[in-house]
Amino acid sequence: MTEGTHSYCHRGGEQPLLGATIPEHFARVVARVPSREAVVGIPQGRRLTYAQLAEAIDALARGLTGLGFIKGERIGIWSTNNIEWLLLQMATARIGAVLVNINPAYRARELAYALEKSEVQALFLIPSFRNSDYVAMLTELMPELTEQPAAELKLHRFPALRRVVLFDPRHPAQTARPHPGFLLWSEVLAAGNGIDDNRLDSITASLDRDDAINIQYTSGTTGFPKAVVLTHHNILNNAWFAAHAMHFTETDRLCVPVPFYHCFGMVLANLLCLSAGACLVIPSEHFEANAVLAAIQKERCTAIHGVPTMFIAALEEPSFASFDLGSLRTGIMAGAPCPPALMTRVIETMHVPEILIGYGETEASPITHLTAPEDSFERRTETVGTNLPHQEVKIVDMKSGATVPLGTVGEICFRGYHLMRGYYGDTEATRKAIDAQGWLHSGDLGTMDADGYVRITGRLKEMIIRGGENIYPAEIEEFLFTHPKIAQVAVFGIPDKFYGEVVMAWVQLHAGQSATEDEITDFCKEKIAHFKIPAHIWFVEEFPMTVTGKLQKFRMREITLERMQSTGGTAA
Repeated sequence: MTEGTHSYCHRGGEQPLLGATIPEHFARVVARVPSREAVVGIPQGRRLTYAQLAEAIDALARGLTGLGFIKGERIGIWSTNNIEWLLLQMATARIGAVLVNINPAYRARELAYALEKSEVQALFLIPSFRNSDYVAMLTELMPELTEQPAAELKLHRFPALRRVVLFDPRHPAQTARPHPGFLLWSEVLAAGNGIDDNRLDSITASLDRDDAINIQYTSGTTGFPKAVVLTHHNILNNAWFAAHAMHFTETDRLCVPVPFYHCFGMVLANLLCLSAGACLVIPSEHFEANAVLAAIQKERCTAIHGVPTMFIAALEEPSFASFDLGSLRTGIMAGAPCPPALMTRVIETMHVPEILIGYGETEASPITHLTAPEDSFERRTETVGTNLPHQEVKIVDMKSGATVPLGTVGEICFRGYHLMRGYYGDTEATRKAIDAQGWLHSGDLGTMDADGYVRITGRLKEMIIRGGENIYPAEIEEFLFTHPKIAQVAVFGIPDKFYGEVVMAWVQLHAGQSATEDEITDFCKEKIAHFKIPAHIWFVEEFPMTVTGKLQKFRMREITLERMQSTGGTAA
């Protein structure tokens, strides 16, 4: 597995890479297990077999084709977890359109950025969820929706966007039109009446496995979210080999509390199940511990995915002991380190003996490393396992770029089928992320042992990971700068027992101004996603800086932790 005494690993694997597109592989699975359940949407009270799912996907694909959407065009989805999300994921793949995943926690400002960055040409959305009124936010950005008919939509700020489709997950066929500019789900399906199966099949036959199929937002290195472009080959093989690592078959049933908009949900849950003929169980639109436990019991789920905070919440659910979780066998925990105490509780108390620890990033489709069920407890808690088949990994010196000796800390780099096509519309950022030799530089620090097991020791990049959510300090800083009292701000992550990390902001006010933490927090509400709002805000007179005037966030973090620990704070 390793080469000499240096931190390099390549795995060939017994199974060859899949050479099919997503719809080609899915068609083979449907032919093999047509009558097995493919998806159960508990909040919607619906369940579909593979044959029924394939029929629904094709109906939507015909509708998209009837509306004029073709290969390479970008179709966004702004929604919580539901069956329609899955249908759109597979229908866009069927015709070669590019699905653009948009976080349902986004507010209007963040949505605008995502739409503009990816030049989205159609947007599917739900009316609302909890305190998020998606229709209101959209009409705020696009007042033309209240006046123009859906078929003649022309948006000044978003010239690429020509269709806005509304659907209510509980009643897709009966969704009411709030304004003239909204197209409805039923109308999309009706647009496909003139598209026959032969035309649909010919479109699929024209696709190539290396065609772009998905755009997901992530940090890349640092700064604002970047639009990661992924292909059929990238994500289908990543899902397929993760399924093999879990020993997944058509008899398995995966409970999926992780959001579909994230690679964890879309690739390692949705596509993983559909690549193996397994059943996908949607317990709730958004994570709810009680709903997850109830779904596992009711549907006899054999697997459960999640970030550590989700497992903690499930274990701490007051009614936990009343649920029968004996059907569980495996799953993937990723997004943040798993403490040994949590691993013990998941294995023993939650009855998930084969739980795997995963590591990766969206730019790598996303999974690069998984532990194995037969690994020792120490390796399952202290490492992220070894790389998946047909992937290369190396640890390099941060200055010279040379591969470092085994056991030496360096930057983790990846190469292989799973690397993104690049960042959409950002050649320079792509060049910085992937070097001339084809290695993706993760920005994470780690070590590798003689068996190829990798330990994560830290991060070079500033990205904060709060409960599996990637947060970009520069984005929050730019927003906070719009507050009239703020002169300077620095945002960084600090440790948290529950979320892994939370957002910390050091704020310097303009001379003569005063403010409270609540005032700044209230300013953030309804303007940025809830998970980005700083958990801690400190007002300071000055910042530690380098001799060239650059803010030293590492020093701010040290000072924060020292003060919190000395005063009994909650930072660690």
